[in-house]
Amino acid sequence: RNLDTLLPAGPEPDGSTRSFVVDRENDRFLLDGAPFRYVSGSLHYFRVPRVLWADRLFKMRMSGLNTVQFYVPWNYHEPEPGVYNFNGSRDLFAFLNEASVANLLVILRPGPYICAEWDMGGLPAWLLQKPDIHLRTSDPDFLAAVDSWFKVLLPRLYPWLYHNGGNIISIQVENEYGSYRACDFGYMRHLAGLFRALLGDRILLFTTDGPEGLKCGSLQGLYTTVDFGPADNMTKIFALLRKYEPRGPLVNSEYYTGWLDYWGQNHSTRSISAVTTGLENMLRLGASVNMYMFHGGTNFGYWNGADEKGRFLPITTSYDYDAPISEAGDPTPKLFALRNVISEFQEIPLGPLPPPSPKMMLGPLTLHLVISFLNLSVHLKYLLFHTQDRGFVLYRTYLTYTVSEPTQFWVPNNGVHDRAYVMVDGVFQGVLERNMKHQLFLMGTVGAKLDILLENMGRLSFGSNSSDFKGLLEPPILGQRVLTQWLMFPLKVDKLVKWWFPLQLMKRSHPQVPSGPTFYSTTFPILGEGGDTFLFLPGWTKGQVWINGFNLGRYWTKRGPQETLYVPRPLLFSRGALNKITLLELENVPPQPQIQFLDRPILNSTLHKTYIYSLSPDTQSASEPMELSGH
Repeated sequence: RNLDTLLPAGPEPDGSTRSFVVDRENDRFLLDGAPFRYVSGSLHYFRVPRVLWADRLFKMRMSGLNTVQFYVPWNYHEPEPGVYNFNGSRDLFAFLNEASVANLLVILRPGPYICAEWDMGGLPAWLLQKPDIHLRTSDPDFLAAVDSWFKVLLPRLYPWLYHNGGNIISIQVENEYGSYRACDFGYMRHLAGLFRALLGDRILLFTTDGPEGLKCGSLQGLYTTVDFGPADNMTKIFALLRKYEPRGPLVNSEYYTGWLDYWGQNHSTRSISAVTTGLENMLRLGASVNMYMFHGGTNFGYWNGADEKGRFLPITTSYDYDAPISEAGDPTPKLFALRNVISEFQEIPLGPLPPPSPKMMLGPLTLHLVISFLNLSVHLKYLLFHTQDRGFVLYRTYLTYTVSEPTQFWVPNNGVHDRAYVMVDGVFQGVLERNMKHQLFLMGTVGAKLDILLENMGRLSFGSNSSDFKGLLEPPILGQRVLTQWLMFPLKVDKLVKWWFPLQLMKRSHPQVPSGPTFYSTTFPILGEGGDTFLFLPGWTKGQVWINGFNLGRYWTKRGPQETLYVPRPLLFSRGALNKITLLELENVPPQPQIQFLDRPILNSTLHKTYIYSLSPDTQSASEPMELSGH
């Protein structure tokens, strides 16, 4: 691949002496020699469709921000070793350009690890093909992969550095490394040397850590910054920061405007008054602040991460974050309150913010059964990947003896990563789930076909942060007997939905009673211009949704709190053209297989709170708030 074609020409150097530096004597930044403070917000290009980047960045600028901060997820750009993708929604240089059109400076956080509630914290799953690899350490296998990625990425960013005429004023090395158990200073020194070698001496390099992480996360020669939220003690935390960075501007690199959501827990919110008061206090001290998130966006497809706090906690599809700009890109009351605070400290652009985008309601629509996994499996040869890092894998074996009494089926050592849908001769039997005490009993005659559809629900992005292998990690056990001779089929479900269904499956009807994982579909026109909308799946259990072939993400109506999926208007065909929706329902279909499109989201349903039976007795109860540091 010719990588040079991936890089736009870059910004034009303007010949003047552009600089962004730390003025330690006066505890401030200088931009082109003049005192400067950034009021920044986080927005992730990988969580927003490309056609909406300009809209979101413009709204951030109109809110009074002068800077945007964002991560670069390595696994989004290097899907397999040595194969790079900077096209379409992955064109981060186009995003840098849009930021510059919106008159925003950039704080870049390229990792290699980013957390961000993103699958494996941005690290590529192919690293785990070396099962003994030690991630985020000086392990030579890890460093070799990091070096080869940064030798592709960082030279492409070089023209975008501020002193070269671009808009990148500073670059973060690693991400909250002090929260990771390894505390490998050799690794951090290696990264700092690599960044310097590829980016030169003039760019400001910095670290970010929570207060408890400053000890292992900071490094001589990198500017130290901290992160904390509205509920934390600012005075105490900034005093601690001063032990590591005695002079220079105070910086909060992640000031939390809200918080993430887990499936099965309450929707997180942060009050407007708490968020605005905290910002005002920091700005009064002269600090530079980045608000995390300013616009959260969406974990489309399979990209969500997960935490492990005594049990496995996957992140929801919505990354709304209770941020000042909602998941659908609309200004919220929190935004206007923050804008008022910012206007007391610096000039903000004149003119109103754009109004909320038009929203659309539609339905209810009835879906029809397309095909069940049972029937699909006869076509397995069309569906296979050789290797697969996300989505679904089918495991199949045949009973070598008759099981005439209900017999317990289980996987030892918490070996289901992450959720297993079990079928005998095509009849759905139930679910096994990571860290859950589900009891499942099976019967079957000799030769019966035992299928397990295994779902990867997202790799750990924070928490124990060990290598999160997916699949059946141990052979399953039926009663006392270990089951062997498994066939494994990595399934390319997305290709199936996009290309194969339209060709093969519309030719025949399937009047059978569905059992277990089943595809449902329908088409619908949108008259007029349409608008943003929210897909509501009442009575459905858990699964995946595609609209016009685009993987919208996971739904889990049964568990909540998220009940609707954001559907951006650009995904839909308007003016009477037909749109196609496909659902893969993994468990149980409602008696009326219907869906609706609503004009507002439901992110805070708390209907189902009884499912949590954790394997470890010492974990928090469902009602306790989860305290997690880290992005």
